[in-house]
This record gives sequence, structure tokens and C-alpha cells, in this order.
Amino acid sequence: MRVAMFSAKAYDRKFFDAANSAFEHRIDYFEARLDASSALLAAGYPAVCVFVNDRLDATTLEALATGGTRTVALRCAGFNNVDLAAAERLGVTVVRVPAYSPEAVAEFTLGLLLALDRNIPRAYARVRENNFALDGLIGRNLAGRTAGVVGTGRIGALVARMLRLGFGCEVLASDVVQDPALVEAGVRYVPVRTLLREAEVISLHCPLTPETRHLIDDAAIAAAKPGVLIVNTSRGALIDTTALIAGLKSRQVGGVALDVYEQEADLFFEDLSNEIIQDDLFQRLLTFPNVLVTGHQAFLTEEALTAIAETTLGNLADVEAGRPSTHTVSASAVRSGH
Repeated sequence: MRVAMFSAKAYDRKFFDAANSAFEHRIDYFEARLDASSALLAAGYPAVCVFVNDRLDATTLEALATGGTRTVALRCAGFNNVDLAAAERLGVTVVRVPAYSPEAVAEFTLGLLLALDRNIPRAYARVRENNFALDGLIGRNLAGRTAGVVGTGRIGALVARMLRLGFGCEVLASDVVQDPALVEAGVRYVPVRTLLREAEVISLHCPLTPETRHLIDDAAIAAAKPGVLIVNTSRGALIDTTALIAGLKSRQVGGVALDVYEQEADLFFEDLSNEIIQDDLFQRLLTFPNVLVTGHQAFLTEEALTAIAETTLGNLADVEAGRPSTHTVSASAVRSGH
């Protein structure tokens, strides 16, 4: 199948070219992000391959369909950037990678939490300037603290298990479906509002839906334990950035580690070191000494990139051959809860 890959980076080319030897698709790589203005690049391609910040709204999908595209292959798990109703109306099949390496994201989440809690980035920066003073670097043990995990799918379940069995935390979890193995391990499921109120550490691993958008808002922060630590490696819009900044200023939020950001599409995955960032909220976040931000890299391991490439190319092969795939996502399936 002839495929136009958008938002393509050097690492995408490396891992997709390696995996493609088993499939022999023709892949053309475009650095441009896919939106209505760049959709013309896909004219004549039966399929496009896209990532988390490509914008597949109705206008973009209509342009793709007009150009002959009938398949959208997401090389990620989330699909909140796709207008599934428009895709269904236009006869465009959408496939995704439901799981690649949950270990990659779960391990990175714990890495962020430890770095934040123990002031590792600040300590590293000091030592680079020959400053070995320990003032201002006091952290807290994770052992014995109450941690909350919102969303216990593959990634959230691993984080909950690591916190419970690896660090000895009291772990609260919230999800519409409970994981019996986590309950057996001592994880306690509670309503999300109870979790947000009782946890000293909160890690977000739920999908972005109308119900979870700005899950962490003014009310949630006000009800949280003073000094709560928040880690988000899921979707940026789970957190209301304005509310988060207010919580940091009041010290109600003791620290935050973000690998995602609700307005990241104009920032992440690009080298903007010579640019003036126009996002004032993002710039304000970076001024806090207890804020740690990374650029959506939790997935970035060799194992995950290999799995993403193999699954994506396999999805395209299934579509081309007319084979049914459990990786297809549609508006009707989402509405029915499948």
C-alpha cells in the first residue's frame, strides 16, 4: 500500500523502514503535520499514517477523502484528534495501535515522579555549576505514602503495581472497570473524587473524553491534599493549566511532572530553541522550581518504536487485504462502548 506518513521524524523512518521489510508498503515521509492545509500532500495516497498532534477534523478528512485516501493509520493509542463521525460518513477506515509498550510509559512515569519528588533535575543543574550544596533539595520517601492512579488500563495497572509492590505505597485507583489482579495486590478502587481528595501523589492514565477533560480543575485542586504531587503522561487536556498554575502559586500543588500539555501541538516534537514561545501559560509553568516538563517522550524506547511500526504496518496490510481488525476504531463502536 502507498502510504503518506505525516509528522515523520528520523526515528520514525528508522523503525518503520526496518519493520517494513516484512510488509513492503511504499512509505513516503513528510515532516509536515497533517491538517487541512497540508492534506493536499496526501493526494493519490490510499492511506496516511499520523501521530498524536496531527489534526484530523472534518475539514481535513474531507480533503483526504477527495484526494483518494481511504485509510487513516494512527501510530499511537489515542484517537481524540480524529473526528470519527466524519471518518465514518466519508467511508474512511481508522486503525490505531492500542498497546505498544506499556512498560515504556509506566517506567517513565515513575522516573518523572522520582525526579520531581527528589529534586533530581535541580541537583543535576547545581552540580554542573560546581554547586554541591543540599539546601532546598529535601524530598520525601514514596514508601508509605498514598498514591492515586486514575485509569488502570495496561499502563495505569503497571504504575499502580510498581507503586504498591515496588515502593510500598498505599494505592488508590479509579476506573470504570476494576482489575481483579490489582485488587488482589492490595490496590483499593474508589470514586475518582475520593482519589483526588485523599491521594498525596496522583498519576493520570485515562483517555481524554468529554468527561475527563480538565479532570484536574480548580475544584479538584482545592479538594486535594495540600502539597499534592501530580504526574501526567496521558493526555494534556486532563489538566486545566490555568487552575494548575493557581494551585502551584498557592502551594496547594506541591509539584507537577508533565510529559503532555493541553496546547502541546504547537510546541512538542520540534526544535524551538531559537524561537520566542508565544504560549504564556506554558512559559509561566516553566518558571516554577517544582515543575518538571518533558516533550511527550514517555513512549520513546526502542521496544515501543518497534512495536508501533510493526502494528501500524500490520494494520495497513489487514486493511489492504480486506481482513477484519480489532484495531479499527469507529464512531459507532465508541458510542456502543466497544
